[in-house]
Amino acid sequence: MLRPFNVPSLRLLPALILISAAGLGTGVTGAAAAAQPAAIPSHHRAEPTAAMVEEAARAAAERILIAVRSGDAQARFNQFAPGLQRVSSPAMVAESIKRMPKLLSWTITAIQPGVDSSSVDARILTSAGSRELTMVIDGEGKLEGYNINAQDFDAEKVVGAFMTALTKGEFITASSFLSSSLQEDISQATLQKKWQNLQRLTGNFVRVKKIWKAESTASMKLVIVNTQFNRLTDNLFVSLNERNQIIGVDFPTDPDPQPAKVPGP
Repeated sequence: MLRPFNVPSLRLLPALILISAAGLGTGVTGAAAAAQPAAIPSHHRAEPTAAMVEEAARAAAERILIAVRSGDAQARFNQFAPGLQRVSSPAMVAESIKRMPKLLSWTITAIQPGVDSSSVDARILTSAGSRELTMVIDGEGKLEGYNINAQDFDAEKVVGAFMTALTKGEFITASSFLSSSLQEDISQATLQKKWQNLQRLTGNFVRVKKIWKAESTASMKLVIVNTQFNRLTDNLFVSLNERNQIIGVDFPTDPDPQPAKVPGP
């Protein structure tokens, strides 16, 4: 998997090995020994092996999935890396839990250990069916991001779920629909800023009026989201790859000033 995030360096407790020259047959005793300079122990840092990193990532993934299954919003929030915590709160996590299918069980299928972060793949079984999940876990065992395989969904449905999360301020969930390479370029905080900047131009979000696929090739799909704000209506352009991961979102910097119509009852 592509390296998905810039995250803190891995920190594992090093083993300290003390080596002393005392008592190794030097033949120096008594006062002569006292006159000798004190032996200075050398400290060697045991670098974490790939196996150690993999085991730490596996244990962290298990803790995260257990918290998801429990539905404990505070526990889930506590497992977010600092970047995720800055765009979320326990109350927002609780709201997100209400709309998520219930996690029933899981199997960790692969781990790709790294120096800065590790990717953990799992097959999860939810009340809505089976799905493939990839988690990115930093060196502190905290969740940096995730992606759920939506390859078998319609592109319009994926974009609709992305827009629901975005408009509700759930930027962690919204980010999960982005490809790993786009997540490198657009963090959850950046996604939040882009959405807020757009509304400074358009006014507050009112509703998504229509979502449709405008273009489709073997490797790319273009989906248009006709979005109503309180000052105007504008189109957002969302592109997806062949795996239905979002690879581009066009937040217009100079929206087309079409007056917004107040929706009827």
